[in-house]
Amino acid sequence: MSFRIRGLDPAPFRHLYGLPDEELVPRKIRRYRVTERPGFPDRIEMRDLELGETALLLNYTHQPADTPYRASHAILIREGATAAYDAVDEVPEVIRVRAISVRAFNDRGEMLDADLAPGTEIEPMIRRFLADPATSYLHAHYAQRGCFAALIERT
Repeated sequence: MSFRIRGLDPAPFRHLYGLPDEELVPRKIRRYRVTERPGFPDRIEMRDLELGETALLLNYTHQPADTPYRASHAILIREGATAAYDAVDEVPEVIRVRAISVRAFNDRGEMLDADLAPGTEIEPMIRRFLADPATSYLHAHYAQRGCFAALIERT
């Protein structure tokens, strides 16, 4: 079973690029200059940011379903990112180098299953979850901090 991983659409974030910190703070957004690698996983381009790049830390509603599983959490995006990662049957390195939690949801946004694995071993879990016809989509989360990593869908 083929799967597709896409980064977040940069459009909803573009208005934040370049804003002075004093305008980001009231929006509960923080700007960071990348000082270590890996350590700043971008959710748009699906890569660890390079030293010297800037990241915006903000809250993002990754599970908007009107269920008990509705959820938001902090994410990092590269300030200035313009194109979302989009690949079929490939797990980006930013996921491969971390422990990952994968959660399976139905079309109503209810969680059906979940599991943990090293990022290097998540393909079998993705295929197992997507083999269930009740599964509509998957969410990958960085297990250590619990942050949303990516949406995974059937192709």
